[in-house]
Amino acid sequence: MARILIVDDEPSVRDSLGRIVEREGHDVALAADLRTGRRLLAESAFDLLLTDIRLGDGSGLDLVAAARQASPALRIVAMTAFGSVDLAVEAMRRGADDFIEKPFQPDVLRRRLERVLEPVRLAGRVARLERENQVLREEAFESAPDDALVGVSPGMALVRDRIERVAPTSASVLVRGETGTGKELVARTLHRLGPRAVGPFVAFNGGAVAEGLAESELFGHEKGAFTGADRRRVGRFELADGGTLFLDEVGELAPALQVKLLRVLQERRFERVGGTATVEVDVRVVAATHRDLEQWVRDGRFREDLYYRLNVVTIEVPPLRDRPDDVPVLAELFLARYGTRPGAPRPQLTADSLAALQSRPWPGNVRELENTLHRACILARGDRLTVEDLDLRDPAAASAEAATGDLRAILARVERDLLERAMREHGGNLSAAGRALGVERNLLRYKLRKHGLRS
Repeated sequence: MARILIVDDEPSVRDSLGRIVEREGHDVALAADLRTGRRLLAESAFDLLLTDIRLGDGSGLDLVAAARQASPALRIVAMTAFGSVDLAVEAMRRGADDFIEKPFQPDVLRRRLERVLEPVRLAGRVARLERENQVLREEAFESAPDDALVGVSPGMALVRDRIERVAPTSASVLVRGETGTGKELVARTLHRLGPRAVGPFVAFNGGAVAEGLAESELFGHEKGAFTGADRRRVGRFELADGGTLFLDEVGELAPALQVKLLRVLQERRFERVGGTATVEVDVRVVAATHRDLEQWVRDGRFREDLYYRLNVVTIEVPPLRDRPDDVPVLAELFLARYGTRPGAPRPQLTADSLAALQSRPWPGNVRELENTLHRACILARGDRLTVEDLDLRDPAAASAEAATGDLRAILARVERDLLERAMREHGGNLSAAGRALGVERNLLRYKLRKHGLRS
């Protein structure tokens, strides 16, 4: 489909031309005089200008010359009922690509337009290829779809069940969970299991892009929209057309951008920055956040209408500390990924090192566990990964090292006292003491060993 501007001061000719062109599947704008034609060319981008030579308020040749100077890629066809060789030559000299004498038959016009628009069609195919290449470049990643949701815990079983039920639909999904829990992997699984799997998966991180650039990243911009915009840029929404757009850290979006995002979700259309042409897209949106969006709505930091538009279905990804039974499964996955070395067996965890991994609270969640095992596979001297190879340090102890010696001793003493009291009050029962302290059984066992206490 091409965008075509028709400029003619005869209403019957102008309207009939518009109907012919629209029947060919093109987007048409009509102008009755030179002034309106100039204004429309300045406000919007067109692929073809079809203009009469004799207009009521001036010469179409002047419009041809101005349009050619402003847009070298624009295709231009001049029309007149007073055809002559000299007039045709002058129109071509001013920048027209073709010249048509009126009256003309519709099939003649269609053939001429088809010939003139052939470079536009070629440019469109090139643009689509460039968009596809951009998606492939931006979305290239080491994919292992089945590892996104590995785990035997009830929490992960609930996540998998929710995904299986919502994936076949086009409903917007809000994925919630702490940093590093795998929210993007949940979004990729939704995409892979849904009807849009053949389309692109495009990710955008609202917390990783400067506020001034976020709108251009999402919606694209036209050439000259701002300093440095030397060419048109296609935004993430347009790149994701027919597929899924993953909006990570959606709570970080600026209020002005939240307004525009709400409109796109409602109408599935937008304008690029600096442009007036409307772009329509068919995109499924999966958003993610680690923020308490309900509180942010109450505080006025996030739009309530946008929150409900995004939150059609919620998927909660539990933190790793709440599912220690998943740690051995994830550890095996990461050892298989990073522990393969030519001529050497894959490293294995010792019983003590596995217990240490399960007892750790993992503030960085699955991402921290992956990095820990990746580092251990690189630095390990043998095929058995010990606790020393894992280089684990308790987060509270690591923080205390940065404090004064007195503060470190105070914190250690307070922690030991709490452990002793809980164990004493619950008769040495690890599960009961852990519930009282709000920690998992494995973490409690690790803390007891650290302070030299016995259960």
